[in-house]
Amino acid sequence: MSDAPRIRGYLFDAYGTLFDVHSVVEAGRTITGDPVALSMLWRQKQLEYTWLRSLMGRYEDFWAVTEAALRHAIRRLGLTASDADVTRLMDAYLSLACFPDAREALDRLRGQRLGILSNGSPKMLAAAVASSGLGDCFDAVLSVDRAKIFKPSPRAYAIGPDTLGIPAGELLFISSNGWDVAGAKAFGYRVAWCNRMNAAAEELGVSADLVIRSLAELPREGLA
Repeated sequence: MSDAPRIRGYLFDAYGTLFDVHSVVEAGRTITGDPVALSMLWRQKQLEYTWLRSLMGRYEDFWAVTEAALRHAIRRLGLTASDADVTRLMDAYLSLACFPDAREALDRLRGQRLGILSNGSPKMLAAAVASSGLGDCFDAVLSVDRAKIFKPSPRAYAIGPDTLGIPAGELLFISSNGWDVAGAKAFGYRVAWCNRMNAAAEELGVSADLVIRSLAELPREGLA
């Protein structure tokens, strides 16, 4: 790694990396005795719908995709939910809990170029960043809505270097999602996988440059 270009900026995935998508569990308790199952299926379908819509060429922003995934999960689990229930659950996505290691890592990286590159819609990202108190940490909060296609499309990842004016090979992309790690690496980013759950790596022919268990382990001066 010593011959690799130095890291000139850090780009973070948002959902699952900075923000805990399963913090919506509490909001789900009013419609189900198993809110964890609801949250897991909701997240699964949310991701599936981004991939399917990208392949179908039928983009809708992440807010619309997230609501469609929620309505599917409710129906599939045989739950009863009013429109007010759906609204309340969707609103939970605007104030997701921040992972405890996020603030520590971002504070330690102050002075570096820091950004978010996420599938989230601009509205969702603005709300999540504001509610978490991380708004002062980032030079840029970037949504794939600019490209009208979701990660792991190369067009989505291209938003980072195009906006920051830094080549992908000089940016460290950080994600806790294995599929996102593979997509970013295939595009050309240097990549750190925050593998909090000790998950198995995806078999997609690419590997992260760095595997960590916490964002607090991110190197401030780039990769060795």
